[in-house]
Amino acid sequence: MEFVDLKLSGEPKVKDPVFVEGLPGVGNVGKLAAEHLIDELKATKFGEIHSKDFPPQVFVTPNGTVKLVNNELFFWKAQKRNQRDLLLLTGDYQGLSSQGQYEIVDRVLGLLEKYGVKDIYTLGGYGLGRMVPKPNVLGAATDLALVKAMKKHGVVFREDEPGGGIVGASGLFLGLGVQRGMSGVCLMGETSGYIVDPKSAQAVLEVLAKILNVTIKFDRLETKARDMDKIAQQLRDMERKASEKGHEELRYIG
Repeated sequence: MEFVDLKLSGEPKVKDPVFVEGLPGVGNVGKLAAEHLIDELKATKFGEIHSKDFPPQVFVTPNGTVKLVNNELFFWKAQKRNQRDLLLLTGDYQGLSSQGQYEIVDRVLGLLEKYGVKDIYTLGGYGLGRMVPKPNVLGAATDLALVKAMKKHGVVFREDEPGGGIVGASGLFLGLGVQRGMSGVCLMGETSGYIVDPKSAQAVLEVLAKILNVTIKFDRLETKARDMDKIAQQLRDMERKASEKGHEELRYIG
């Protein structure tokens, strides 16, 4: 097995496709968003990526069989004139090391170049360390023209704050993509960073759907969001009770 093993099960016939990446990260926002988009569009799987930089494990499926952890590639053909073909990437993990991250992203970019990709959208979460009732979608882009275009879709750019960084595949696809003549945007949904965040994933997807001119339903994400809200409330109740108990214990000291 190679360090990065990319196997294709077919050759999608795509024209001027857009690439969308959503791998696990903060709040699992990118992965949730990409998987929901793939399901809603009924995109077709055409490739798998295995790497020695993924965790050394398999997943046990509901029927009792095992699956080696991987990333998966999908494609979708445009249905209308104002749409474009899509290539999409999601998966179980990102690379565990810096070398692995670079090699996996570089290998995928080589494939994207072959299919004529010029535009990239990477999806992720922006951790705030607190619960976010109504998440904004923050952006980072490879050029000022894209910044201007994304603002029209409601994407927020923190231009008045000190510069930060985007760690992992969502940042590398943009940075290494520029070296191959590609341009792109990272869309990040605000999230606590503590739990899986379907609400933030929906906020990101609502923006992306407008950009791509696709119509998708959010029923399943909204159901997941309600479930996570219940869990978040339980966590807040536990924190409050622990705090109250601490204050009670302090009154008996001295």
